[in-house]
Amino acid sequence: MPTTLRADLEQEGPSTSKATVRSHTVFVDRPAAKGGADRGPAGGEYQLVALGGCFSSHLLAAIRAREAPISRVRVAVTGTMDGSPERFTAFTLSVDAVCDDRAVLEKLVLMAERACQVTNTLRQSTPIDVTVHARSASVV
Repeated sequence: MPTTLRADLEQEGPSTSKATVRSHTVFVDRPAAKGGADRGPAGGEYQLVALGGCFSSHLLAAIRAREAPISRVRVAVTGTMDGSPERFTAFTLSVDAVCDDRAVLEKLVLMAERACQVTNTLRQSTPIDVTVHARSASVV
């Protein structure tokens, strides 16, 4: 059954929009160097947040559901832009976590990749590379 999500955007200044999703509000703006007021990330930067946020949410849910001994999860998302018109041509998610069983982390990362709606959407047109870095709990 299809699900519809909604975001409403309203102009807040010459270059700033206020976006509302459910009860959450964020600002979207251009950097000062590009004529903006820098009141929030740019739309393309939010694409990175959307990718990382969706992936992280699914990863944390998988960790919690399996009571896996994994903590301090960090995900760094990068996007490469190129072309004319400019677009994202590649994404990288780098997952770093404290765990003593790298195989368990890798399995849960794969599950999160497969469950993430943003990954599933973007992967149709843009490569997404995911790397895993596991740190031993005894080293931290």
